[in-house]
Amino acid sequence: MTLDAKIPEGRLEDKWKNYQATTNLINTANKTKLNIIVVGSGLAGAGAAATLAESGYNVQCFCYQDSARRAHSVAAQGGINAAKNYQHDGDSVWRMFYDTLKGGDFRSREANTYRLAELSAPLIDHFVQQGVPFAREYGGVLANRSFGGVQVQRTFYARGQTGQQLLVAAYSQLYKMIRAKKVEMLPRHEVLDIVVINEKAKGIIARNLATGEIKRFAADAVVLATGGYSRVFRLSTLAIGCNGSAIWKAHKRGAYFAAPSFTQIHPTALPQTSDAQSKLTLMSESLRNDGRIWVPLKKDDDRKPVDIPEDERDYYLERRYPSFGNLAPRDISSRAAKERIDAGHGVGQLKNAVYLDFKHALEKLGKERIEDRYGNLFAMYEKITGINAYKEPMKISPAAHFSMGGLWVDYELMTTIPGLYAIGECNYSDHGANRLGANSLLQTSIDGYFILPNTINNYLSAEIKEKQPGTDHPEFLKIENEVKAHIKNILEINGSRTVDDFHRELGKVMWQECAMSRNKKGLENAIVQIKAIKENFWKDVKVTGRENEMNTELEKALRLGDFIELALLMCTDALQRDESCGAHFREEYQTEEGEALRNDEDFAYVSVWEYVAGDFKLHKENLKFEFVKPTVRSYK
Repeated sequence: MTLDAKIPEGRLEDKWKNYQATTNLINTANKTKLNIIVVGSGLAGAGAAATLAESGYNVQCFCYQDSARRAHSVAAQGGINAAKNYQHDGDSVWRMFYDTLKGGDFRSREANTYRLAELSAPLIDHFVQQGVPFAREYGGVLANRSFGGVQVQRTFYARGQTGQQLLVAAYSQLYKMIRAKKVEMLPRHEVLDIVVINEKAKGIIARNLATGEIKRFAADAVVLATGGYSRVFRLSTLAIGCNGSAIWKAHKRGAYFAAPSFTQIHPTALPQTSDAQSKLTLMSESLRNDGRIWVPLKKDDDRKPVDIPEDERDYYLERRYPSFGNLAPRDISSRAAKERIDAGHGVGQLKNAVYLDFKHALEKLGKERIEDRYGNLFAMYEKITGINAYKEPMKISPAAHFSMGGLWVDYELMTTIPGLYAIGECNYSDHGANRLGANSLLQTSIDGYFILPNTINNYLSAEIKEKQPGTDHPEFLKIENEVKAHIKNILEINGSRTVDDFHRELGKVMWQECAMSRNKKGLENAIVQIKAIKENFWKDVKVTGRENEMNTELEKALRLGDFIELALLMCTDALQRDESCGAHFREEYQTEEGEALRNDEDFAYVSVWEYVAGDFKLHKENLKFEFVKPTVRSYK
């Protein structure tokens, strides 16, 4: 298969306009004859389902939670970027495009990245019209703050609960369409496979998580908006239910997977305190605006942080990256924290954390101002740790967070399976090898609200002329039986080890060998270990309960089976990329100062993987930089 990104002709700033001027359209009356399945109800899924329904399509929206309101978009609290230049500090669409391209270490498409920046300003207007209570200055204009990897203020926010407020707005639009009977909402349903007929996506097989019933659903197009897959590390900032099963099933049905090893480690999570933990808590990157990060100069220093004088503190980000300081990009900040921790300067119960200190901000701005900006985050920190961060520094640590990799999509956000789209975090499109903070809420919203509703017509305008298969098609029965057999197999193993035990083992391998830093030997060993985990999992896992009932152990087992296979692909991808770029840091390829050493001559491409009978075949989408010349990524 030839990878055609379908990038429009013309100047960079004209490409999206040119695309919209030439794409096929469908009149409203004909849209009522077409059915679309949207899997996921976060900002991407809810935005897409509501917008598609309002334009005339019949939509079924699925989520595994008991309510669309519980989607994980709620956790991205720090803010959303947009190039409005309210501060007149030099910002522009071009500057935001360049910051994003550079932040991703020049491993994303220019056209997609520019479109992200181009549509950012109208998206803020869109959310304001929906009633999102963005922070405002005294005079009434919207307020901004900075996030990592930039030197301007372009992040719009609603205290420390931006994701929550955006999701409430998206849910209100979705619920409006549910009440209008243009969207059928199916909560507590998990997609277990994709139905492909005549090489086109024509439906899904889903399990009702409350009853265990396996059901078929047909549609003219299928949209996946299922989020990221960093739970492959087990300990991550993601909710327990977040998984990569839907995109992995799509991959095994023919959707190519792009850059799977590009996963982001967030620098500001609460540190792990025991092996029994099931997840980690994210503290918003917005805290790095006013908080200063440091470690004691003395190794294994057990003094209380308030007892350590200024001249015995190492503000290592400010020291190493004076131009960006505490707002250095996430990949760089996380690696710098790991380096200090590994060198013996870590703090906390397990010596696995660094300090995030608001002492100087409180002295300069006052408690009332800090409380206004971050009050709910400080309250959350105290509730979890028992520490008042107004009186002593927070302890933070790097943690698995965002997935830049995902299903390969073209400019229209369609995968290599015609009629199957991937939007939001589950696709690979905009972020390259590292995502800048506050671009997550931006991409997922733009994909759902602005891009997909304008591109899906191009495909469906031809499909409306075709006779569409229903759930009685033999392929639906065939795939349903495969799903049932898969569930039967996993229940019949009746081994001696729990799902969590296997997941803990997999997570340790992935965190050690395929997280913040990687090397050839470690990745080769990881592949051997993961293959052994897979073999043992299918011999010795114990899943209690039955298939025809609510069974959370079965849910976890099915997801872990997919995670194990995905982990193999992640390590395979990391092993073949003999360079360091963004979040992919190969220890063999670094500068004398310990920074990532990119190889544009041999690796200026997106690695795109095809699933072939249990193995993976590499394809390459060569990246062409027509408008920006890749440079050394420096934040010093």
